[in-house]
Amino acid sequence: MERMAQKKMRKYRFTDNLGLKIIALIFSAFLWLIVVNVDNPVGSRTFQDIPVTIINDDIILSSGEVYQVLGEDTVSVTVYANRQVRQELDSEDIIAIADVSQMDTTTNLIPISVTIQGYDRDDYDTAVATPRNLRIQREKSGRKVLALTADTGGTVPRDGYTLGDLTVRPDNVTITGPESALENIDRAVAKVDVSGISKDSELSAELKLYDVNGNELGQSQLENNLGDEGLTVSVEVLEEKTVPVEFNVTGTPADGYRYTGCTSEPESIRICGRSDDIRGVDAIRVPASVISVEGENAPVEQTVDITEFLPEGVSLVDENSAEIQVTAMVEQDGTRTIHMLVSSIRIGNLADDLQVDYEPDAEIDLQFRGDQQALDVLDISNAVSVDLSDYTEPGTYDVPVYVNTPEGIEVTSEPTVTLTLTEKTEETPDTSGQETE
Repeated sequence: MERMAQKKMRKYRFTDNLGLKIIALIFSAFLWLIVVNVDNPVGSRTFQDIPVTIINDDIILSSGEVYQVLGEDTVSVTVYANRQVRQELDSEDIIAIADVSQMDTTTNLIPISVTIQGYDRDDYDTAVATPRNLRIQREKSGRKVLALTADTGGTVPRDGYTLGDLTVRPDNVTITGPESALENIDRAVAKVDVSGISKDSELSAELKLYDVNGNELGQSQLENNLGDEGLTVSVEVLEEKTVPVEFNVTGTPADGYRYTGCTSEPESIRICGRSDDIRGVDAIRVPASVISVEGENAPVEQTVDITEFLPEGVSLVDENSAEIQVTAMVEQDGTRTIHMLVSSIRIGNLADDLQVDYEPDAEIDLQFRGDQQALDVLDISNAVSVDLSDYTEPGTYDVPVYVNTPEGIEVTSEPTVTLTLTEKTEETPDTSGQETE
């Protein structure tokens, strides 16, 4: 009896205040949840510019169509998770996928799903992309074959060298993609960097596509057949040098006149070629048969295409400089014309606050009359000057030229030279090295 009474007392003790015990248990669990959420609360974190990967696009491609994304192909992703997960996450962990098999064929919208690699679905609440759909445009696929040309992009080889032939391999490229994009392509270029090279080279090149207006086109929606080998350009490098152009004439001028020599514009040209071909070329000589002064009583002016007189293996650096303006000087006996650089004229009495400007290659023609023997040896290199004492303000003036001539020789006209006077600056020397009186 006593033992049964003890068991009954123990039973009553376990069930005593059962309601309070249950409430205490619930309160403890609730308190635990509060502590957990205060210490590691759920919140959100947004990641920008997450690229969208398109899968199952063979559904479109196998039907002979292509597609392009309208708008951005990146999204922002907001992840809802506890603080620990949010702190551990990085942009590379987030995968945004657009599955073409789930596309709405009416609107061409593909829903974007987000997963977080390295985390189970239970590790975070949710991850949402903005925008939630990717819009694409479908159209027929086409192909276009284009010839390739080389473009150095304006870069130049080392000083003293110039470019010869540029050969692109392969010489054409096949572009495939949306028909609308193919229609915009006008030409294909292999762009190559030749800066600093001094010998023949085989260089890698980059494919560039341009429209009819010369604008570069993007290639994100296009494919080509260049493969892993890509484009190469064989670059021929030639030596260059500057040589004078020499002229002679045939024929006899009219009675009382004589031929006194040729002048040309330009006086020299830049040529290029292989070392063996260019090494011995010291001038380009135009045969006398090209220019005739037969019976002339005035200078003969003529345009000469210099290319036909270049030695074999030699060419012009600038093909547009082939035409030379030549003047065969025919003068009356007892006269002589001397061409003189303006920079050789002595400047006198220039105001202290002014400086003289002129074109570096500017010339004036001075005509003299006198004994022919004296004219033939006439030297005026230090005998020509201008007096600027009357020119004290900035401006452009036609200034009289004074020539100190020997006895028996006179200037046939009153020559002038055009000079521009400007205010002197501290950085600018007085007269570009001119001697002043």
